[in-house]
Amino acid sequence: MTHKYKPTLLQDVCRWLYSALLAILIPFSLLTLVYKAITRSHQYNRRRFERYGFIPRAPRSGGVLLHCVSVGEVVAASTLVKAMLAKEPDLMVTITTTTPTGSERVRQIFGESVHHCYLPFDLHMAMAGLLKRIKPSKVLITEVELWPNLIHACWKRNVPVYVVNARMTDKSTRAYQKIAWLFEPMLLKLTHVCAQGQRDYDNYLKLGLPEPKLTLTNNIKFDSPLSEQEMEKAEYLANRYGWHGRPVWVAGSTHQPEEDAVLNAHAELLKTRPDLLLVIVPRHPQRFDKVWELCQKSGLTSVRASEGHQLVPQSQVLLLDEMGVLKPCFGTALFAFVGGSLADRGGHNALEPAAFSVPMLMGPHIYNNPVICQTLQNAGALNVIDSAEQITEKARYWLEHNAAREVAGQAGAKVLAENSGAIRRTLDVLGM
Repeated sequence: MTHKYKPTLLQDVCRWLYSALLAILIPFSLLTLVYKAITRSHQYNRRRFERYGFIPRAPRSGGVLLHCVSVGEVVAASTLVKAMLAKEPDLMVTITTTTPTGSERVRQIFGESVHHCYLPFDLHMAMAGLLKRIKPSKVLITEVELWPNLIHACWKRNVPVYVVNARMTDKSTRAYQKIAWLFEPMLLKLTHVCAQGQRDYDNYLKLGLPEPKLTLTNNIKFDSPLSEQEMEKAEYLANRYGWHGRPVWVAGSTHQPEEDAVLNAHAELLKTRPDLLLVIVPRHPQRFDKVWELCQKSGLTSVRASEGHQLVPQSQVLLLDEMGVLKPCFGTALFAFVGGSLADRGGHNALEPAAFSVPMLMGPHIYNNPVICQTLQNAGALNVIDSAEQITEKARYWLEHNAAREVAGQAGAKVLAENSGAIRRTLDVLGM
């Protein structure tokens, strides 16, 4: 590979200024990690020196370095990693994350079969240290984690950089256009971008990425078939907590104030279906205690999974405060609410309940995955709501009309089957 692009002096100066500003802020980052360790998880304080480029050496040099931000990106990219390893069983794969929950999910999915470390702060020396220790033959970045010095360090060393399952919202496009002096040279140093949807493809073109460097692969989340382990875990969860045989609905990946909305809706639904159980799975573990307080204040009979108590017939709400259980949890549900959508977070993965033929509700904020959500909505598998009252209304309809609920759920599974193929197209781009 040769350097076909050469940044201007002004562009280099802009990157140096960016690096200098980041260097000034670095001391405060240590305080931030300590604060997060105190208020969220002690894991933030472990292996903290990796964030400054002191990376454990990979078992073998070469292979692929894949960066995922946190849990959602790890789960989505896991299918791609498994496909790469199926083609090349001896391939060395290093996965970087920025959060402890992402790190934990890497271990849950892959065990010791991949190497993990935290992505350093975006200083050139730290990123150079990462590349020196890992020695990747190519770097893959998931979705939208574009860091100028990481990409520059790879470009200087002739390490090709691919953005896979690339997402570029209209909001991000407008923001990057305002800092074109920093973003444009970073973009032109990329080897290739695999866009997850037409919106993302068009926005990368708008930002100046040459069309030969861009491929519309579609979203790799469509290529997430259910495994036997996930189906077995769905039954295991129902038996473990004692809801087997009960009608259940799941509110997954919730944020504030979505728990209030689903608790209020559930209180209304109980008036006609007193045996109905609501399972809440918050998005972030640091909110588990807060959500438990909301459950108790709701007046509903609630159980917290981490306390080890099984449900009793009178239990009305289960707070499932564990990581890595959401997808199989959908497998026992009649219907689901997918969070981050009433709260303005862009909406989380609607394909997880769809994989289990479970119809779903989401709020209006679904801009993270607009193609997925629109496709599911067009098929009748997804209903967009904007209040607790609308959750109650649609949920009550599904509880009273089993056939309509089953048709909606099967429509979601059909969407998954009809839109698969992104993994194969991505591997073609990667030359694997």
